[in-house]
Amino acid sequence: MSGGGYRPARADERLLACRVLEPWLAHLERLHPRGQAGIELGLERVQRVGQELSQDRQCPLIIVGGTNGKGSTCAYLEAIYSLAGYRVGCYTSPHLLCYNERIRVDRRPAGDALICAAFARIEAARQAAGDVPLTYFEFGTLAAMEVFIAQQVEVLILEVGLGGRLDAVNAYMPDCAVVCSIALDHTDWLGSDREAIGFEKAGIFRPGRPAFCADPEPPQSLLAHAQAIAADLQVLGRDFGYFGDSLQWTFWGRDGLRRAGLAPPALRGAGQLRNAAVALAVVESLRPRLPVGMQAVRRGLVETELPGRFQVLPGRPTVVLDVAHNPQAVSGLAERLAELPFAAQTIAVVGMLADKDIAGSLAPLAGRVDHWLLADLDGARGASAKTLATAVRQRALGGEVECLASVASAFQRSAELAGENDRILVFGSFYTVAAVMRNRRDGR
Repeated sequence: MSGGGYRPARADERLLACRVLEPWLAHLERLHPRGQAGIELGLERVQRVGQELSQDRQCPLIIVGGTNGKGSTCAYLEAIYSLAGYRVGCYTSPHLLCYNERIRVDRRPAGDALICAAFARIEAARQAAGDVPLTYFEFGTLAAMEVFIAQQVEVLILEVGLGGRLDAVNAYMPDCAVVCSIALDHTDWLGSDREAIGFEKAGIFRPGRPAFCADPEPPQSLLAHAQAIAADLQVLGRDFGYFGDSLQWTFWGRDGLRRAGLAPPALRGAGQLRNAAVALAVVESLRPRLPVGMQAVRRGLVETELPGRFQVLPGRPTVVLDVAHNPQAVSGLAERLAELPFAAQTIAVVGMLADKDIAGSLAPLAGRVDHWLLADLDGARGASAKTLATAVRQRALGGEVECLASVASAFQRSAELAGENDRILVFGSFYTVAAVMRNRRDGR
């Protein structure tokens, strides 16, 4: 048993009957010695509990991994299949404002009662399997599958939480798997270079089944693993791809396939064409089992919404929310900022986790920020504002620097500094964006 023989407290009868999420989520945080923020990779715990559940799915399953682009690719697939008339289950993480966002059926968050009923089934199976100390993510992954089976979904989309090979979603057998990109992130867990990380992410591929890589320069480790297990790998630029401009684009695939005259995806940024293209490659590969008309494809690409991914809020000054938290993602953010209308000054509200490459993540914004508002991020993994300030100064990124005690106070300070022709950029973590979203929702 993981956790050095740690035996978590069992849920009592009141909790098992509870249909409100908060008490259940508190229980999930106590189940594993490392709590909600803890990470312990491995499939053994999930598989042990899964055997007790006998989860039997009949529909196609797509697993989506990668350093960046996972959420967008899942969202495109979710929209396309929903608009094609299928009942779609989609599991992603983390959430921004409420846990229900992680488990969606027909593009809507599952209700508390449905999730809690699934939690009760997982808890009973966990106890029957010997009080297995599931992590927060493992418990939620098993519960999501319970919800989807109960709701009789026809397409399943699961987003990898971390890595791939040892991530909880990899306990399930995918009909096809996607790796969106490979970059340095979570190096303490996945390895210190792209070769090591690529191998971990390629772990979601399966022998003889479609596998996709939307990174145009995949590490050799990913290619070698796909070849070793005889996965049917398609790589961006080699087996599928896209071309076009800001007005329309064309997807191309195997055997001379062309899907022309496509409108740009609703999600912003040049990188979104890669995500949209790999989503279309998946749709084409599964077409024999899941026929999809081009109207659903076209509508799905332009109607996809994903909060916190270069989300530009209405009003002035302009407020941009982006969950970018690693060098590759922030480089993309910097490119997208250049596409926005002129701003007199850019004010950055930043909070990050301490286990990220903080200096490398801030570096792409060198010379682009006039005022840095750096915030302490709550939680055991949160970095201090002083740590962020040190990175800004050591990298000589330019701009004035202020350290604040919270994201909320940093965002309030940004409102005091910004004129109507200025721009406020909020980034660095899901937690940072979520704090600003709550602030605006509550009218503070």
